[in-house]
Amino acid sequence: MSELGDHPSVGTPAPDFTLRDADGIERKRADAAGSWLVLYFYPKDDTPGCTIEACEFRDADAELQRAGAVVWGVSPDDQASKAAFREKFSLNFPILSDPDHAVAEAYGAWGEREMLGKTFHAVHRITLLIAPDGSVARVWPKVTPTGHAAEVLAEITARS
Repeated sequence: MSELGDHPSVGTPAPDFTLRDADGIERKRADAAGSWLVLYFYPKDDTPGCTIEACEFRDADAELQRAGAVVWGVSPDDQASKAAFREKFSLNFPILSDPDHAVAEAYGAWGEREMLGKTFHAVHRITLLIAPDGSVARVWPKVTPTGHAAEVLAEITARS
């Protein structure tokens, strides 16, 4: 069982937010205005699937930048965890701390999950592509980490 919240609809304005990155720097959605923003939500730093996804975005960063995109990862982990994750895997894009999961809720990435017979609330792996004008261009509500960065890059390239 897995139940997500409602994510913003394609064509609607992406919700505003301000979160701190691994270095404590505030990042606002508006900071990415004029660029494609790949906003991906992941459950936990330094876990197998989350590491695959982050490393694939790391490896695709130069191509994403050439396509006019920036990548921001978001999870509930604190800034110290973010810094350790970034350093361990040489991540070259901001990873943001959403400790009260308010941004995950606003983007429909927070919801009920079930594991080993227990039900709890957590972040789901979801990605939103936000257009340079701040509107939601695409939503991937159920992401498979392997190959996802290439899928996102292909979508941006097709739109450019």
